[in-house]
Amino acid sequence: MNAELAKTRAVPKRRRGFTLLEVLVALLLLSLALVAMVRLAGLDARAQAQLRDGTLAQWVAANALAETRLRTPFPAPGRSSGESRMGAQRWRWTLEVEQTEEPRVRRMEVTVVAAEGARDGVAARLTGFASQP
Repeated sequence: MNAELAKTRAVPKRRRGFTLLEVLVALLLLSLALVAMVRLAGLDARAQAQLRDGTLAQWVAANALAETRLRTPFPAPGRSSGESRMGAQRWRWTLEVEQTEEPRVRRMEVTVVAAEGARDGVAARLTGFASQP
């Protein structure tokens, strides 16, 4: 029995733990996952801003149509423009009134863009109709 005990003591125990290579691979995977999460957070923030701007621009367009209908229930064909403040931002809107095939109906289209030059392109476009009573 002493001989068996001596044999077990003579054989070094295998150390438990991770090798340096395993640790480096784990750190690489963790860093890739963190980079992907930061990228997704940035994309999410941009999407939220675009959604907010689109919603505000739609409200500006709806307000322009409503004001036009209240001032002149049957507006004359032509173009008008203005500026509105909505959500701590300034917006420029353009209203185009056109005749339709039906003489007692007018088509009104409002186009809204951000007044600040930071955002390019049309933020919203809304079409409405007005009829002669």
